[in-house]
Amino acid sequence: MAAIKRAACLIGWPAAHSRSPLIHHYWLRQLGIEGGYSIEAVPPEGFAEFVLNLKTHGYVGANVTIPHKERALQLTEPDARARAVGAANTLYYDGDLLRSTNTDVEGFIGNLDASAPGWDRTAHALVLGAGGSSRAVVFGLLERGIGRIALANRSIERAQALRDLFGDRVVPIAWSDIPAALPGAGLLVNTTSLGMNGQPPLPIDLSALPADAVVADLVYVPLETDLLAAAKARGLRTADGLGMLLHQAVRGFDLWFGARPHVTAELRALVEADLLGHK
Repeated sequence: MAAIKRAACLIGWPAAHSRSPLIHHYWLRQLGIEGGYSIEAVPPEGFAEFVLNLKTHGYVGANVTIPHKERALQLTEPDARARAVGAANTLYYDGDLLRSTNTDVEGFIGNLDASAPGWDRTAHALVLGAGGSSRAVVFGLLERGIGRIALANRSIERAQALRDLFGDRVVPIAWSDIPAALPGAGLLVNTTSLGMNGQPPLPIDLSALPADAVVADLVYVPLETDLLAAAKARGLRTADGLGMLLHQAVRGFDLWFGARPHVTAELRALVEADLLGHK
């Protein structure tokens, strides 16, 4: 009797741009697992029905992307990490119970560990942006023991909301105060869409950063943002958005298919080639 083919999916609106199928199918082939991974474009009004009947639709779990991450939290049994971040991006079954987690946290931290070992020796970080991605980044940095996180956002109220959520180690600052915060930052993280293809640039002079600082950008289109190019020109270590995308996919695959995959240079090259081919 043939083994039952397990399948997972990505739920988003829109979702066609996602590279997740490329990543998961690569791992399925590498590990010799009979499985599948599909894209499901589901509008907000149909999301609850789809998620609550995920098994009926033929899936053992799912990734969730914009605009569904907060709703996914409400419709599932979230773990402590998803609750703290306020969003779920990975759904999986525990028996008949649909649970959720947020792997953006470990995607960000895992990519930093791989790209810039020892990054966490710094006591101070500067994070740009206070949206959903920022919540995952701040949670991960606090969990890793970073003592002070300056959080810059054009709306200072949104930054203050994250301080209220995570505590006094998060220090909201005005966007205009970024230059003054750079000299003390051992880690600079851009969680905004600035610098992404089709978005305004992120005009920051990195000359004031310490010589051993690390610069991370969650944007992965383009692969090398102007921020990362400027950091490399200064000889600083960097961590890019593609690395985070790859690392955040690991635990979902493990939960759905029962094997823990690895982020390899070959996988990165495969996704890079796909991104460059669809510019």
